[in-house]
Amino acid sequence: MTTTVVRSRTRTSAARMPGAWGLGLRRGGLELKQFFRQRDHVVFTFAFPVVFLFLFASIFSDDVQGAGVTASQLYVPAMMAAGIMSTSFQSLGISIAIERDEKVLRRLRGTPMPPAAYFLGKIWLVLVTGLLETAILLLVGTTLYDVDLPSDASRWFDFAWIFVLGLTGCALLGIAISSVPKSGKSATSVVVLPFLVLQFISGVYIAIDTIPDWMLNIGALFPLKWMCQGLRGVFLPESAQILEQSGSWEFGRIALVLAAWCVGGLVLCLLTFRWKSRRDG
Repeated sequence: MTTTVVRSRTRTSAARMPGAWGLGLRRGGLELKQFFRQRDHVVFTFAFPVVFLFLFASIFSDDVQGAGVTASQLYVPAMMAAGIMSTSFQSLGISIAIERDEKVLRRLRGTPMPPAAYFLGKIWLVLVTGLLETAILLLVGTTLYDVDLPSDASRWFDFAWIFVLGLTGCALLGIAISSVPKSGKSATSVVVLPFLVLQFISGVYIAIDTIPDWMLNIGALFPLKWMCQGLRGVFLPESAQILEQSGSWEFGRIALVLAAWCVGGLVLCLLTFRWKSRRDG
């Protein structure tokens, strides 16, 4: 009789326990609360690309010959792409490495929470922060640098899939690279260096037509270059296509590359992600 009651209560408790999606949503809310409570971190996260946009757009503000845009306008979509990668790849790569080093992941793994809920919580975090970062940069670009918002619904659709695929691919890469640092203290150096290099060879800080082809070809192996190119295609006039390496926006190729990085990033996560630090075995 007693055994039957215990089993019945266990089944009832299990039935009442939220699924991975519900727990992931709650975990995402917790991640966002923790993020916004760190006011200095919030300010620097959102201000960093805005400050760099202001600096580069102020230094290089002349008209780009034959492109129908100014150098300042070129920097707006590029900084938006860098902002998306910053709030996904860089943010997750560093924060997960620190959580692993501080044994937060180990404790979470020992709870009944499905592992998928932890990653869904991180995705909610980067989705909200990525949207806010993009909105801020777009506001600055349209207000200060005369970047026109698309009037065609198809361009907004292009913006949506570039944002989703780019954010997803970069977030998965961030989760994967979080396993590279040996400790939480070295995470910033390990993650920031490749991100900084990619910004220089992907057309964020330097115009595409001034970067050597061999550097562009290396940058083309990663999602940032294609995010920059796609967002330029969304927010700049057709005349600016002449500045691209191929002379066109290549939206189809951008979709294929970003989608491939989503799949590849997922495979890397499955192969490399660890709940324990190397010291813990």
